[in-house]
Amino acid sequence: MVQDLSVGIVGVKSVGSTHARALHEVAGARMTAWSGGNEDSGRELGWPKARQMSHGELVERGDVDIVVLCSPSEFHGPAAIAVAETGRHVVVEKPMALTVADADRLVSLQEAGSGIVAMVAQRRFESEYQAVKGLLERGELGDVRLAHAQVPWFRTAEYFAEAPWRSSATGGGGSLANQGVHSIDLLQWLCGPVRSVTAQSATLALPLEVEDTVVATISFTSGALGTVCTSTATPPGFPATLTLYTSRGMIELGQGEIRIWEIPGVPRPVSGPSALSGSSDPAAIGLAGHVAVWQDIIGAIREGRRPLVDAVEGAKVTRLICAIHEAAATGREVMPAGLR
Repeated sequence: MVQDLSVGIVGVKSVGSTHARALHEVAGARMTAWSGGNEDSGRELGWPKARQMSHGELVERGDVDIVVLCSPSEFHGPAAIAVAETGRHVVVEKPMALTVADADRLVSLQEAGSGIVAMVAQRRFESEYQAVKGLLERGELGDVRLAHAQVPWFRTAEYFAEAPWRSSATGGGGSLANQGVHSIDLLQWLCGPVRSVTAQSATLALPLEVEDTVVATISFTSGALGTVCTSTATPPGFPATLTLYTSRGMIELGQGEIRIWEIPGVPRPVSGPSALSGSSDPAAIGLAGHVAVWQDIIGAIREGRRPLVDAVEGAKVTRLICAIHEAAATGREVMPAGLR
């Protein structure tokens, strides 16, 4: 019998508790350690035999097969590097890293090491996006010519006050890196490599250190053009959408739904179970996406392959976020690092 993989979760508040609950729904892994929370967190999350450790113990020498990083974004890159350098598997909440240097280091460690490096990008596993990705790769939707990623969400002053990193420029806060990251990932995954970006940002609703609204234009290497619009200043909060205009028609995808399908001759894919939106409440996001992520990660480890969203894929997101921030700060057209 194959022994279950042991999992240690760094930070069991919020999304860390989502991972702990998702592990109950998959075969082949169990939570055996955690940091953060309180001494009863393991029992409350349904893992009474798990033990509490410090963040440092889990990252540097925790006796677990997989370390899951659910700490504030500024710690993702350095902590993931520390875990990967020990040869253990590391699963990192989005974004994988805040700097291109850290992202590149994780790619190098993945190439040289025996452990996997995975970024949590659960929206790639939604059936609608999986179907569209396959149709694009087979050429059945034609060529993408114009694409729009919209994230018109809302967050209250209390949301930022309860976790100061969310409003910190160095902590990975702001609507682009925190709320917009999944839409950015989906956009570049479906439309291909990015050639250059221009951008503007603003802080419109609250006195934050970081932006709460970003508008960027994207030029893809294919020749297609696109936009990214993210905000936490648009009450009451509206669903994120991704719209593709191709040489054959138009598609608009929501979260867990196909809102518009106008592609003559191509049947509309069947939607899977509806995903929940975090447009106004980050705690409203359900388990299904994280269960799918864990099924892929466990399969990747057992089969000796890379997960769907590995270090290479995570680095693409970091490069694009950094390029958009640079373009907004300088007013210049910017090529993502690696293409310069």
